[in-house]
Amino acid sequence: MNDLKAVIEGIIFVVGDDGITLKQLAGCLEKDEQEVQEKLDELMNEYKDDDNRGVEMVFYGGRYKLVSKAICHPYCQKLFAESGTRPFSQAALETLAIIAYKQPITRIEIEEIRGVGCDMMIRKLLARNLIREAGRLEVAGRPFTYEVTEEFMDTFKLASLDELPELPDYQNKEEERELFK
Repeated sequence: MNDLKAVIEGIIFVVGDDGITLKQLAGCLEKDEQEVQEKLDELMNEYKDDDNRGVEMVFYGGRYKLVSKAICHPYCQKLFAESGTRPFSQAALETLAIIAYKQPITRIEIEEIRGVGCDMMIRKLLARNLIREAGRLEVAGRPFTYEVTEEFMDTFKLASLDELPELPDYQNKEEERELFK
């Protein structure tokens, strides 16, 4: 396969927000994981070193994804503001609900509840001004915490978060995860 990098790039684009693992990608391509890893590393470096691209390839939570670069966020916010009220995807609603109920909350905590990666969804919600960075935890890595914004409150016509329905008490994360599926 002469165009292995191009095929890898296309697959990562198609899988979207969910991303893809090295094992899945190697299996799909019927290639050795080491060969695919080398091509992924080359692609990631090409994206990182090219300031003329608006997207970059990232590796989060064991998955490869294409995401927009931070320089694009103000323009995406403007685009989403101009497009008015667009319907929310199931993933967006799940992520928003988790943040609204559990704020301030980190990306990792959201992913633990949802059971899937949510980096791209957080970027989209930030771009739509429905959530904001609330600060950083004073732990290793200093992860950002997120909370909902006034725009969220306006969009869902809430005077306060107290208007959200009561959630049942959960004994463990598995029970809690089932609510958001």
